[in-house]
Amino acid sequence: MNSPQVVDSLDALRELGGRPIWLAIGMFDGVHLGHQQVIRQAVSDAHQLEAASLCVTFDQHPAKVIAPERAPRLIQNLSQRLAAIEALGVEAALVLPFDEVMSQIPAEAFIRGLHVDLGRIHSICVGAHFAFGHGRDGNLELLQQLGQDMKFIVHGLSNLSLDGETVSSTRIRAAISEGQLDAAGQMLGREYALAGKVIKGDQRGRELGFPTANLDITDLCTPPNGVYGAHAEVNETTHRAAVNIGLRPTVSEAEPTTLHVEAHLLDFEGDLYDEVLTLTFVGKLRDEQAFDSLEALKAQIEKDIVQARYLFTQL
Repeated sequence: MNSPQVVDSLDALRELGGRPIWLAIGMFDGVHLGHQQVIRQAVSDAHQLEAASLCVTFDQHPAKVIAPERAPRLIQNLSQRLAAIEALGVEAALVLPFDEVMSQIPAEAFIRGLHVDLGRIHSICVGAHFAFGHGRDGNLELLQQLGQDMKFIVHGLSNLSLDGETVSSTRIRAAISEGQLDAAGQMLGREYALAGKVIKGDQRGRELGFPTANLDITDLCTPPNGVYGAHAEVNETTHRAAVNIGLRPTVSEAEPTTLHVEAHLLDFEGDLYDEVLTLTFVGKLRDEQAFDSLEALKAQIEKDIVQARYLFTQL
């Protein structure tokens, strides 16, 4: 399967060759089971009709612009989201910048703009409770009205349920935050993973004898603070790792407020700066705790690594 064309402007979609387009539209944070059925509907129908499948999404969550104080932490970064969309077989993914200008566009104007810019929209696939446009004034009913006017079909797919509750990004975020990673994985339809670029830290781990890769987790939802055994994938190679998620109360000055995710890759030497590291969690070893001294912290890290090694032998 060819990788989809990932673009950030409508002009770049000309390679679709003027074929009718089947659209799937949404933020798709997590690309969970419900999102997957929406995207697969567009892909399947487009394939049968020799049309083009296009997924339209946004570079950031709309709430980040509209109500920053209520913006949720995301399940995936943009690269992860696009990779999950790619795995579903879409021909192209259009990433629109969600900024102040975009937030002011009424729902009808947004759809009419897509219709003009894309040309031959044959169908739009969304979730049954999809809301969009300035003030969230657009919904499935409006799409159906516009479809009658502009001659496109609308598919509003019902929500999926698991264990009697609707599968949603909100529910998955709650599961991750509560450490219910297996439940999150069931709703995602794949193992939950936390990914971020490796950034420079304060070298404290190296000073203690346990160098760590520090991940940029800006705006991402994370599991509860603590120490975990995890698989760390970088450059298509998987390593075993001991991972600390927390505020580092022992080494932080004053009252720690910045959350850190640090991975010590077992039996690894090398420079990982600016590489993307993806963590899948095997098990939690302990909660985060403060120690009286760096020596006590170092002794505990040694125990953590022993426990992590033992955890991997039980797989």
